[in-house]
Amino acid sequence: MHAEIINTAISRRHFLSRTGAGMGAAALASLLDPRLFAAAPAPHFAPKARRIIWLTQAGAPSQLDLFDPKPNLAPRFDQDLPDSIRDGQRLTGMTSAQKRFPIAPSVFKFQQHGKSGLWLSELLPHTAKFADEICVIRSLHTEAINHDPAMTLLQTGSQIGGRPAFGSWVSYGLGSENADLPAFVALISRPSGPTNAQPLHERMWSSGFMPSRYQGVRFSSGPDPVLFLSNPPGITTARRRAMLDDTAALNRLTLAEYQDPETQARIDQYEMAFRMQAAVPELADLSKEPADIFERYGPESKKPGTYAANCILARRLAERGVRFIQLYHRGWDQHNNLPSGIKSQCYDTDQPTAALLGELKSRGLLDDTLVIWGGEFGRTVYSQGTLTQDNYGRDHHPRCFSIWMAGAGVKRGHVLGETDDFSYNVVKDPVHIHDLNATALHLLGLDHTRLTYRFQGRDYRLTDVHGEVVRGVLA
Repeated sequence: MHAEIINTAISRRHFLSRTGAGMGAAALASLLDPRLFAAAPAPHFAPKARRIIWLTQAGAPSQLDLFDPKPNLAPRFDQDLPDSIRDGQRLTGMTSAQKRFPIAPSVFKFQQHGKSGLWLSELLPHTAKFADEICVIRSLHTEAINHDPAMTLLQTGSQIGGRPAFGSWVSYGLGSENADLPAFVALISRPSGPTNAQPLHERMWSSGFMPSRYQGVRFSSGPDPVLFLSNPPGITTARRRAMLDDTAALNRLTLAEYQDPETQARIDQYEMAFRMQAAVPELADLSKEPADIFERYGPESKKPGTYAANCILARRLAERGVRFIQLYHRGWDQHNNLPSGIKSQCYDTDQPTAALLGELKSRGLLDDTLVIWGGEFGRTVYSQGTLTQDNYGRDHHPRCFSIWMAGAGVKRGHVLGETDDFSYNVVKDPVHIHDLNATALHLLGLDHTRLTYRFQGRDYRLTDVHGEVVRGVLA
């Protein structure tokens, strides 16, 4: 019975593929992948940004200690968080059994900076120099309360894995500006100090149900920036070229036979990998950067795989026309010993972030580059575990958190949103993850309601059926 079914399926494919000049084959191909017959990728309207650098702070930085000052909490040290503030909201399993929820004011001082008077923590002295360039959103919120689903929601628009990442949507919607490099690159940096670093799964830069040509390519530190890209010993470039030509010829026969768009994606990926063999080593080689560049990015910048080194690499990727650069820095998950832990994280990230902004600005790239800095949710005002005058931990908090944006089309020196006296609930201008993603797409010239991909009979989009452009952050 199996053989009969298979033979029937094959005969239908033979029939359709051999009427290639007819309408039947065209109709089938358009159903399999409408983009085969669509115009080249293009924005829906004039974009402000040509690319995004997303500085993803995995583990959830504490908004209370960085961006959302609450000086009136000082007299409330060690008092119980009022029940009316929490209002029965769910807790994680890490603090739900606590008998008390003692308020832990930040031990760090805040100060106004720039002409805008933007309030920033003393932990961010370098970022503070760019206070008049950034727009802080204090009213982000999400449904997810644990790291993996929260990061998956932030990156793909769903807490459940399997959907395309943001960068894949950008690659799908806009294509690439550089034929020798992928449109979407992911970088993961290594914290310099001891941290509780949450794992990151490859689905964060996966193309999900889209063709694999839209998948992000991870760049690693070490002799091989892209794994398995280099030729093995004994294989010359000419021999590799000949092998690819023969493989492509076989794949084209298969494509003509079955009209499977993934076969075309495979051909494209092999060709991209061949071109990357020449482009990537030069790109990833930071040795020719002048000494003053490393001085700007700080003492960790000469160490491959650090956040500082990856920020330099992010600038080099932006210069070469890469559309979407995702830089992950792990280690912000500070359930205990937060003051020392967050100092270490800011040591890693503050100076390189400011240096990146400075370089983008001086090279004229900030005008058409959108930079986003932030994590997947925030931290609680109450202490997890033991609270002392100079030490505390904070649990996960999805109800409100802060991120900042800078660059193309974004209001400069601006704050949007407001939280209550405890940085526990949003009280003004709430911004959901879907709203943030819709806004970032808007700045790229993409209407999030029109950027869709049909899969299993449904039109999917990054923002699902939600999301509004946050007009309050647009210049």
